[in-house]
Amino acid sequence: MSLHDDAVLVLKGYEDQDELRQTYLGHLAAHPDGMWKACHAGHVTASALVVDPEHGRVLLTLHRKLRMWLQMGGHCEPGDATLAAAALREATEESGIPGLTLLPGGPVRLDRHPIPAPCHWHFDVQYAALAPRGAARVISDESLDLRWFTYDEVPEVADDSVVRLLEGTRARL
Repeated sequence: MSLHDDAVLVLKGYEDQDELRQTYLGHLAAHPDGMWKACHAGHVTASALVVDPEHGRVLLTLHRKLRMWLQMGGHCEPGDATLAAAALREATEESGIPGLTLLPGGPVRLDRHPIPAPCHWHFDVQYAALAPRGAARVISDESLDLRWFTYDEVPEVADDSVVRLLEGTRARL
């Protein structure tokens, strides 16, 4: 099964945000290359909010280009077998934490946001990843900083999309 096919199955099984979900499915139906950065109409991305429920905190990255506190995530790569695998790979690479596991139940949220030309949209499929006990973070080249924030601190530092992702994650925990 291709990554494109996996994304379609994941989105068909996702039961929330119906209008936005249909937008994602329409994009993928119209763009066989819609999983890849080269698709200038927009492309699917995969992200994961790294959560430490035991300590009531999340790990956010200060994105090098955007200069915003965000969840880990990014572009799908040819070696990604599934959308979930892409989200887990991104979370592991950007956090430096081995042993992350995705929260069961598939994506937590969808978030479509504009990006600078030549592309137009990121169709982000957002998961949550559980940090193992004693997880030690390592800042990657993609980050200016990497920091744990308590659940209550997130609205003070992050945008609404991250806050909604945290809310959805906490509802699942």
